[in-house]
Amino acid sequence: MGHQNEHNTNGTSGGSASADPIADQALDWFVQLRNSEPDAVTRVALSTWLAEDPRHEAEFRSLETLWNSKPFIHAVKTLPVDGLTLLPPKARRWPLHAAAFAASVLIAAGVWQYPALMIAFQADFQTETGSQTTVHLPDGSIMMLNTDTAVATDFKAGRRYIRVLRGEAFFDVVHDPAHPFTVIGHYGEVKVLGTAFSVKAGDDGDQVVLERGRVQVLCLCDGKGKAELEPGETVSITASAVSAVRAADPSVTLAWREGRIVFENASFGAVLDELRRYHRGTIVVADERVNQLIVTGNYRLDNVEGALRTLADAAGIGFYRIPGGLIILR
Repeated sequence: MGHQNEHNTNGTSGGSASADPIADQALDWFVQLRNSEPDAVTRVALSTWLAEDPRHEAEFRSLETLWNSKPFIHAVKTLPVDGLTLLPPKARRWPLHAAAFAASVLIAAGVWQYPALMIAFQADFQTETGSQTTVHLPDGSIMMLNTDTAVATDFKAGRRYIRVLRGEAFFDVVHDPAHPFTVIGHYGEVKVLGTAFSVKAGDDGDQVVLERGRVQVLCLCDGKGKAELEPGETVSITASAVSAVRAADPSVTLAWREGRIVFENASFGAVLDELRRYHRGTIVVADERVNQLIVTGNYRLDNVEGALRTLADAAGIGFYRIPGGLIILR
């Protein structure tokens, strides 16, 4: 936890994260149009403003694209149920467009809260965004839950059964040949006798990383797809197949156990997907080209915003933070 942050970003340079008056004006217009049906006078005023400078229309259209983009929708889904905390009494001190934009995001977020509530109902153990916890299981095994993770357990009548409902968990399993230890994700099943491994349950697939021991991975699709892992190997499971076994460095893949995120020659988009899991607010990208930048770094997970600021500065990307945890990169 005492390491210093390191970064190296390959991309354009010379950008600034300072406020942009044209971007602010575009945001003002965008929020105004989303919160009320524009009358004829407003439409004429908007058309006049758009025609004044090519950048006006470019900034306004980029916000429209952002609002309807998959990254934005994904980010909104992660907003907490008590999202109204984005609008505390201090809101009167915020720029009006910032408070209104945050309120619009909250309204959009409500649609996706039901699945999260269902997972909470099923879970025996869970962590909030940005937090981790270690659980000592009844058989003596140890389970460590990463950020925003929920699991259900069954240790009755000699069973050792865990379902990862959401997120990522690491298991250090006590050896017991008579009672196999089974972990179920969204798409795959892992069976072990005594070992240390992680299971990450994602929307499109599960990932298993083995630190030591030996595990068998089965696809839930038909029970035929399977793989056996040796230490330092990983595999992914989707709705239809088990991937080929690949090499993995647990010190990098499982760095979250030490409170860090480590990546080498990774796309900015992939890094953001990971950082979103640890950030309580919303992170969106206004320019999809940003996601294609290649970055390398080692950051502390208890300061995700600091990591994003450093990455944005190194890549020449604008960093805009709206009160309430909404971060826009463009």
